Amino acid sequence: MLQPAMDRVKSSMQQVPNAIPKVIRRTGGANSLELERENFERGQAVSINKAINTQEVAVKEKHARTCILGTHHEKGAHTFWAAVNRLPLSSNAVLCWKFCHVFHKLLRDGHPNVIKDSMRNKADLADMSRMWGHLSEGYGKLCSIYLKLLITKMEFHIKNPRFPGNLQMSNRQLDEAGENDVNNFFQLTVEMFDYLECELNLFLGVFNSLDMSRSVSVTAAGQCRLAPLIQVILDCSHLYDYTVKLLFKLHSCLPADTLQGHRDRFQEQFKKLKSLFYRSSNLQYFKRLIQIPQLPENPPNFLRASALSEHISPVVVIPAESSSPESEHVVETDDLVDTDVPSLPAPSEVKFDDLFGTSAAIDPFNFNSQNGMRKDDKDRLIEQLTREIQALKEELESFRLESGRLCQALRGRVNELEAELAEQSHLRLQAVGESEFLKAELDDLRRAREDTEKEQRSLTEIEKKAQANEQRYTKLKEKYTELVQSHADLLRKNAEVTRQMTVARAAQDEVEEVRREMQEKVKGAQEAADRQEREQVKQLQELQRELVSTQAELDSLKTTMASSQQSSEVLSTQLVALESEKAELVQTLSKVEAELAVQGEELQRVQSSLATERESGVKTAEALQNQLNEKESREQALESQLVAARWSSLQGAVEEAEKIIQDSLAQIDDPAHISCTSSADYLASRCRASLESMDNLQRAREAFLTDNTAVLELVHVVTQCGHLVGDTIVQGSATSHMVPVEQAEALSESVKTCGSEALALLGQMKQQDSLAAADGNKLRTALEDILTTAEVETAPRGLELQQGELGDLVEQEMAATSAAVESAAARIEEMLNKSRAVDTGIKMEVNERILASCTELMQAIKALVLSSKDLQRDIVESGRGASSMKEFYAKNSRWTEGLISASKAVGWGATVMVDAADMVVQGKGKFEELMVCSHEIAASTAQLVAASKVKADKDSSNLQRLQQASRGVTQATAAVVASTKSGKSQIEETETMDFSSMTLTQIKRQEMDAQVMVLELETRLQKERKRLGELRKKHYELAGVAEGWGEEGEGTG
Repeated sequence: MLQPAMDRVKSSMQQVPNAIPKVIRRTGGANSLELERENFERGQAVSINKAINTQEVAVKEKHARTCILGTHHEKGAHTFWAAVNRLPLSSNAVLCWKFCHVFHKLLRDGHPNVIKDSMRNKADLADMSRMWGHLSEGYGKLCSIYLKLLITKMEFHIKNPRFPGNLQMSNRQLDEAGENDVNNFFQLTVEMFDYLECELNLFLGVFNSLDMSRSVSVTAAGQCRLAPLIQVILDCSHLYDYTVKLLFKLHSCLPADTLQGHRDRFQEQFKKLKSLFYRSSNLQYFKRLIQIPQLPENPPNFLRASALSEHISPVVVIPAESSSPESEHVVETDDLVDTDVPSLPAPSEVKFDDLFGTSAAIDPFNFNSQNGMRKDDKDRLIEQLTREIQALKEELESFRLESGRLCQALRGRVNELEAELAEQSHLRLQAVGESEFLKAELDDLRRAREDTEKEQRSLTEIEKKAQANEQRYTKLKEKYTELVQSHADLLRKNAEVTRQMTVARAAQDEVEEVRREMQEKVKGAQEAADRQEREQVKQLQELQRELVSTQAELDSLKTTMASSQQSSEVLSTQLVALESEKAELVQTLSKVEAELAVQGEELQRVQSSLATERESGVKTAEALQNQLNEKESREQALESQLVAARWSSLQGAVEEAEKIIQDSLAQIDDPAHISCTSSADYLASRCRASLESMDNLQRAREAFLTDNTAVLELVHVVTQCGHLVGDTIVQGSATSHMVPVEQAEALSESVKTCGSEALALLGQMKQQDSLAAADGNKLRTALEDILTTAEVETAPRGLELQQGELGDLVEQEMAATSAAVESAAARIEEMLNKSRAVDTGIKMEVNERILASCTELMQAIKALVLSSKDLQRDIVESGRGASSMKEFYAKNSRWTEGLISASKAVGWGATVMVDAADMVVQGKGKFEELMVCSHEIAASTAQLVAASKVKADKDSSNLQRLQQASRGVTQATAAVVASTKSGKSQIEETETMDFSSMTLTQIKRQEMDAQVMVLELETRLQKERKRLGELRKKHYELAGVAEGWGEEGEGTG
């Protein structure tokens, strides 16, 4: 029982030395957000690896709590699954069991998005459950049951999103989950039965796997199996309570026979749950961790509605003062081993517990507590340093929070001012646009008013014509009425005349009859004739007033009435005249009627033409107005489309420039970029071109804001500026590889600042509102800083240097190279000691072999540098036509510059190789990077040897020693490469996957994945080889320009 505790103590002691340096060390060049994210992911990975390991002990509460807090900080479980997917869960049952425990805690107490983020791994969990289900005992069968439970839990919460992960709900929330639908409550009850069934299966599986005749709860193995049951008890208590309430609700809505199956299933689960709660409450392990409720003696009677008031919801209580599961076993073991050890921790131990987990009094990794020994000075020193580190952390955190608050306030104020400026600009542009729109609308209204006036005038003329026609029609109508009236009068008069003619004819007959009596009655006849004549005169007078044309006939009739014959003749003549006059009147009347008909038709035609002209005028005006509106809307649509097309083209150019700059920033962080170099002159030319493009960008942007049709020039300038700035970033990073460390860091920071400012400027130009407020002064300042650095600090120094400066520079670079080599050797020795203290087995053997070969390489480089110094001293002392060392260096400036460049390359290569070795030892780097660094060092030393032996005497003993040291460096480099390859093969052999437990489908899937990976790697290998060739070609060209290989060599004497 003590052997697992000793193993845990050993693993803990191996992990402690690296914990503090990782916290203290900070990565330079990363902003606070990236650093915070990196620390968060590192802390999460450490906690997950400590919580989920192969040791058969319970999961420590502090590690699980860190994982839970990480999901709330991240608002999801992406980091958790990224770490878990690297664990061999399918090959170790204990590891899989502890993963299930931690994952169950995350589902219950983690962020709500944990369930959604975990559903994508449901298929993998199901495959893993089926795989472990083939085992009939041990952790394998338990893992299969536990995985089925977790899958059921995720599916339940996805189907019922109202239920939180910890299943804590009020009665009102439970009613809302069913949406007042009995079908939903029925289905929800079935799903809860399935959920509870999986919980009970895991409960029974754990108890059946334990030997209850022994005190299994005090052993580490027993606690490892019992610890997850705390989460199961919490879930079961809520599921039992909700099931009872839902069954009472269903019995109030449905017949009892329909729910018979529900009652039978509840009875079965009630018996199991009651028995398991009772057995769990008797275990010593649970007594201090959780207070398990006891179910009633008999299940509720659902057929009696009043029984719901008798139901008491089971409540699980977790005491606040309870210790963590991992400490329970230790407390009992301590009681068994040594009852004199005090159980309460000291204040300093409590603070240590806050930092590193459990306190010293209950920590299973504390040898002093278990063996009764007192703490030594080393432990007290560790505690003191821990307290100081914690205090410094708190102070640093307070400073960071205060500075973050101030920065946030300043950023808020800047954003407010920028927003106000953008709003004012927008309002100004809007006012200009509205004024232009109003002007155009005023012109349209003026034109419309003129058209309306023209139409009004034409309409007035038409109305005047219509009025004239109406007056004419009225006159014609009046004349027609008069003619009709006169015609009627004439007809009446004609009838009267006809009657009179009939009377006259009768009188004539009578005259013929009484002619014989005429003589006798002349007097009477004369009187009658007089009376008749008087009557006829009266009638003729009336006719004369009415008809002028009949006056003469009536007068002749009056004069010829003296005698009857004469009177009859006159009457006949009058009758004929009246008939002829009647015919003339009828003819005149027909002509008048025809003329009236013609006038009426003409009037109707005029009215119809007038109405038609009005309608056509209105329709024409409406058509013209509609066409005008359509034309305006079409012009506006085309204008908006044109503006959108211009803006989209500008956005495309800005996005392309962003991609170029982002690619340049990503390229400088690429490890393969370390071998790229460039000259300061070329960097300065790139900076000047970028500054010129910034001026063009400012002019093009102002022109675009003035007239948005000038978008082509702005697109061209944005694209050109993106290419030039990206090239400046890459060349600046390449130039930083050729300068000392201090200047290289400053130049790298300037390059990254330039990239971030360029992205910020392009981000402002992407938004239409912030385009006018985009400020390129910060980017211009960053480019000017890089240009200043390139011209003043990093430009190659040749003949323009003074004699004293060039000589001092040679001595300084050689001294710096020696210091860099010695520092690298010291760091390698330090890493070797740390590796021996931390690593074990094959990993320690591989690290020792690699670091030993690196140490030999540093010693060989140191000997080479010393031999180079001796040879240079011989060259200077031999005279070569110079009176002093500084004058010799100044006279042979090209050779001196080559020597300086070679020394820089050696020192830089040693530093980079040490960094690569450090990453490989920590398990974070690649073996290939270490091999590449070794080859670079070999090339740099060869350059130094070539630069040193150019002016040396071929019979010089120092030259022989230099060549011997060069061969030693070559052999040491080969040893580093060989040890690295050997270590890599050993590590890969130990990490070979075990395919014995995989199914045919899984093997086929991984086979296909491996083929895809092989093809991708082959393609990438070809591209990288081509890129390496281009980089070497470019490096050769730049090195030739810097070293003056194209010029004729200087004299050696």
